[in-house]
Amino acid sequence: MARVFPQGRLVYGMQLPVQSQSTIYAEPWEASATAADLAGIARAADRAGFGYVATCDHVAIPRRLAGPMSTVWYDPVATLSFLAGITEHVRLLSHVAILGLRHPLLGAKQYATLDHLSGGRLILGVGAGHVQEEFDVLGVDFARRGAVLDETLDALRVALGPEEYPEFEGELFSFKDLGQLPRPAQERIPVWVGGSSPAAVRRAAVRGDGWLPQGDPREKLPAQIARIGELREAAGVTGPFEFGAITEALYVGEPGWDTGRRTLTGKAEALAESLREYRALGVDQIQVRFRSRDRAELVDQITAFGAEVAPLLND
Repeated sequence: MARVFPQGRLVYGMQLPVQSQSTIYAEPWEASATAADLAGIARAADRAGFGYVATCDHVAIPRRLAGPMSTVWYDPVATLSFLAGITEHVRLLSHVAILGLRHPLLGAKQYATLDHLSGGRLILGVGAGHVQEEFDVLGVDFARRGAVLDETLDALRVALGPEEYPEFEGELFSFKDLGQLPRPAQERIPVWVGGSSPAAVRRAAVRGDGWLPQGDPREKLPAQIARIGELREAAGVTGPFEFGAITEALYVGEPGWDTGRRTLTGKAEALAESLREYRALGVDQIQVRFRSRDRAELVDQITAFGAEVAPLLND
């Protein structure tokens, strides 16, 4: 087992705009954005030294949720594969893939190919999912989605391993004598588990290489991080582990418009000082997000963060 990023340094990544457009976080300009906008933003993050860019996952959104969630959810494997071809260094994170919606051999084929084509840049972020209609239409038991995810993840670990003919025997899935090439470029694809419920935290501790919290404010992170440490010790799980956090919305500089009262704004030194607190809490990587009114402003924010704020994060 190996870490994705160097220990002791606070790394920064971002969830990409455009590819998912829930009204909770999407900016108005994203509604008319194009693939060229998505590509330009991903390239900017790559140039600015971001550790990863991330995409979400939903198969279909029911009408009852289409208002707040929208129906804009790009497929994560297709999107990350597209981005792999136009970037050079940045890691490619699924934040998060709903693994239980797909047979583990199907997931293994997709993610092994993505890792192979990207030269080993995949981070597999996984979660249980929350939209019942998606599970129902695909014939997956929504009530048992946690157990389904656990076994799918166990099977996928095997199927993404080094063997051309992986073997797995479980309650839901079993396979052997079925070959899959290409193998992933990475010897072990890192799995970061998303979610902040007790079940998700336990899953991250026991089955994950990292944890992606879902909206935990700063003050809740130390207890969650300590809990994961306790669970790993109790389960006898050793090896490196990477803790994540999602920051408040950011704006580098003084905005000439209303960015919302919870947005952190100001000069690079002030933003870096605030963000360094995450490292003091035990966080290894922060997922940053920026307020913006169009693609150009977002690219400017990404560039300014990489050039001005990032060098101060580890002072």
